[in-house]
Amino acid sequence: MIASTPVARWTWGRDTDTADSILSCVTDLVAAHSVLADHRLAVGATTVHLAVPGWGRPQSYLFEGDLTLPAGRDEEQSAELIARQIRQALRPGRIGSVDAQAICSGMRDGETSGLEKGMFFLGASAFDGFVTVELITYSDIWMSHDLKGHPQPALRDANAPRLSAALRDLARTLDSDTDPEEPTYFGKATETGVENFFGRDGHASDAWASYERP
Repeated sequence: MIASTPVARWTWGRDTDTADSILSCVTDLVAAHSVLADHRLAVGATTVHLAVPGWGRPQSYLFEGDLTLPAGRDEEQSAELIARQIRQALRPGRIGSVDAQAICSGMRDGETSGLEKGMFFLGASAFDGFVTVELITYSDIWMSHDLKGHPQPALRDANAPRLSAALRDLARTLDSDTDPEEPTYFGKATETGVENFFGRDGHASDAWASYERP
């Protein structure tokens, strides 16, 4: 199941060793996307939306547009290429922050294997020597029960280890601890995956009926 709002969210943040916010943001986004791709959680061409608001003028952009992650290049080359494209189109002015985001489709393993569109949102932001990355999943395939509360042990066993491994690799690649964000309507993020909500009777909650659009 793919929900219309987040099922779980994780973040990573660190100080950077460069004052180049454009390169910092793009570097971490490309690195994080590569981790997802290694675990087949990001498949195919990915379009990145980038925005560079001016200093003190968050609604006035020095750059805003869509770029496709280059294929056939290593992470450093990809990041430098995207950063160069942004700089070439950048309007004059002092950079406030750099924000990038992408929607990733990934492979679902198990008996119902196939491409699951909109599996993840991946974002990165850089500002004043600090860069953050966020990962949001809209899918329930990592959970012991689907969003309607039905058990799905085979689906979870086929997919949860991939998410757990990706979260581990993201922490290592981004040189930052994985920070599970607050629970959403649908699930509770942990450092290794996503947990369901359970009622007092011990049954998994039907969060879909309560919170998903009809």
